[in-house]
Amino acid sequence: MTNRTLPRDPYNIVITGVGGQGNVMASRVLANMLVRRGYRVTIGETFGMSQRGGSVMSHLRVSQKAVWSPQIPKGRADLIVAIEPLEAIRVLIEYGNPGVKTLVNMRPIYPVGVITGESDYPEDGQIRAAVGELSAEAWFLDATAEAISLGNPILGNIVMIGAVAGLAELPIDGELFAAVIGEGMPAGRVEANLRAFAIGAAAAGKG
Repeated sequence: MTNRTLPRDPYNIVITGVGGQGNVMASRVLANMLVRRGYRVTIGETFGMSQRGGSVMSHLRVSQKAVWSPQIPKGRADLIVAIEPLEAIRVLIEYGNPGVKTLVNMRPIYPVGVITGESDYPEDGQIRAAVGELSAEAWFLDATAEAISLGNPILGNIVMIGAVAGLAELPIDGELFAAVIGEGMPAGRVEANLRAFAIGAAAAGKG
């Protein structure tokens, strides 16, 4: 169990991706972990035009002393967790600031316009450069590939939550995750989730 406290209050987190990546589940799991540590967490969510494939963004505002409005003010995110790389840039432009930290899953999900040839998707190097320029610190993971190796690509969302723990910014760890994920989940799925979390924590770990 960790005794870390919040570096800022409120601590503002944006989890972003596209429909079908488990964005909402990731935000719920992270919020549940923080509530168990005694924090007050408010969640605000926005969804794109399409349930699957449209942009999905969750705002988490974490505080030791107050309940904040669910919408993070523009330019005030402390941490951005992007399950899809292009969404990282979109959110950074709107909610980033010189001190923001960013975690990015580098597996793209191409919009319809890219698939039909009407628009281009940025290259890997362009995304890394843009995210790096817009962030104080950035970590790039292939969470989807790790999830596929565990037998379920949706576990990329849990790899990313593990990476959040690995940053050592928040008072969360594997023991707490195990307690949260073990409730309401079939026993046969728990082990893969624990492994996904551990992979992410190691990938972004600071010791």
